[in-house]
Amino acid sequence: MKKKIFFILLVLFYNFTISNTIFSLKDKVEDGFGTVKDQENKTDLKLLTWNIQDLGGTKNSSEISFIAQIIKNYDIIAIQEVVAKDPKGAQAIAKIVSELNRLGSKWDYSISKPTKSPSSYISERYAYIWKTSKLRLLKKPALDVLLQDAIEREPYLVKFEIIKNKKIVYFINMHARVYSRNPEMEIAHFKKYPERLQTDAIFILGDFNLDENHTVWNPLYKMGFKPAIKNTATTLKRKCKNGSYVNHSIDNIYYNTNKITFVKSGVLDFVTSCANLESARKISDHLPVFLELTFKMTDLN
Repeated sequence: MKKKIFFILLVLFYNFTISNTIFSLKDKVEDGFGTVKDQENKTDLKLLTWNIQDLGGTKNSSEISFIAQIIKNYDIIAIQEVVAKDPKGAQAIAKIVSELNRLGSKWDYSISKPTKSPSSYISERYAYIWKTSKLRLLKKPALDVLLQDAIEREPYLVKFEIIKNKKIVYFINMHARVYSRNPEMEIAHFKKYPERLQTDAIFILGDFNLDENHTVWNPLYKMGFKPAIKNTATTLKRKCKNGSYVNHSIDNIYYNTNKITFVKSGVLDFVTSCANLESARKISDHLPVFLELTFKMTDLN
């Protein structure tokens, strides 16, 4: 009986902690991340990419609500690490979208099939979540079958029309292989996308397991592409060290500066202090990366 009471108290304490973190995050998102209404007219599009670790049955309702609070101010979200081994990954995305719809705006989403990976331990799903008032889906999203033999988790592509200005854009959602297995060998294929898609209006988003300073990005840089963030850690340590809880700079958004005017970018730090690290890591071991932009007056197509 005592064990049962202790377990109930532990669950209540955990949910209370998550709820309070959500409340403090709400204030930070509205006041500190530049996503309040005065930014609304300055941007054509707000993007966010997030590797949400093991997104599936491990996330409870409080954590789903927490995730929705973080992403609700953005127009499109690219998600990596959606569980593929069972339906719980897809169910978690559906729950996030249900929570987002409850918060006000109307949202839609798409989830990829499991990637054609060498093993079930590597395979995962991707997801896109978007505001239907901002983006119109032009083509059903699909995994890039041309790269399924070259990339362990082949990218997830989608084509949208931006409702505000009728511009056509592509998003490429990617989770590269681990650093020890040379992710640059996978990223080297990205330089072919402008020719394949016949446009420079491309956003490459995700977890690349290497930073923006690696030479593999140089061919894209020469075409006018640029990273949304530079020298900014996006992963979380297991434990704080000397007051720091962030680690590697591996998540990013790459966009073409010939077509796009930068407004704002950064990471959404939902940790804020070492005291919150353990609870934050239950959400993910990565921080979301965002980019806000406007389109230049040139034709994107």
